[in-house]
This record gives sequence, structure tokens and C-alpha cells, in this order.
Amino acid sequence: MLILQESCTDPTASFVIYAPVDIVAMNVVLNGGDPDYVALLPSGFAILPDGMAAAATHGAGIGETASLGGSLLTVAFQILVDSVPTAKLSLGSVATVNNLIACTVERIKASLSCDNA
Repeated sequence: MLILQESCTDPTASFVIYAPVDIVAMNVVLNGGDPDYVALLPSGFAILPDGMAAAATHGAGIGETASLGGSLLTVAFQILVDSVPTAKLSLGSVATVNNLIACTVERIKASLSCDNA
């Protein structure tokens, strides 16, 4: 597997979007094959300012320091749990996805040195 990744940062937000890609399928496309047959299930996250910094700064009086705002984190995953469209989710699958989300959020917070949630 390869990981195809795109990231972008500007004053309004930061994004990281990624997708695992099969190496054989990627080689077929790189050699002129049809890209429609490459399965992409992109996942990623976005970090946006919560808007409180501007409001705090605007309302601060002379000699007062405005508190800095926080950030909002949005995480999205596309995961193929079962290839049968009518299959029901098992409790194990739900627990695995829940653990994946929780671990991802904790890793993002740790990488940004966040003290609180």
C-alpha cells in the first residue's frame, strides 16, 4: 500500500487528506491504465479557528489582554468494513472504528501539544 496525501494551510484552516492506494493499481495508472479502477477511500482532518480570538480581541479594553481562541477539529474517515452492501455492522467493527477515531484525535492533539480537549 501507498499513501496518497494532500495538505494545505492558510489563515482560515489547515487540511490533511489522505488515502491508501494499492501499489499494483497505482502502477497500472502510472503506465497509462484506466484510473477509474483504482479504489480511493479518502480520509482526513481539518483544523479551523473557533472564531473566539477575533471576538475576544474586539472586546478587550485598553490595558486588557484578550485571550486567544481555540480550534475546531473535524475528522472524517471512509472505511470499507464489508464488501457486501447489505451486510450489518458487527459490534467488533463499531468498536474498531471508534478506537480508530479516538486514537487519531489523540495523536493530532499530541502533535499540536494540546493540553485540553
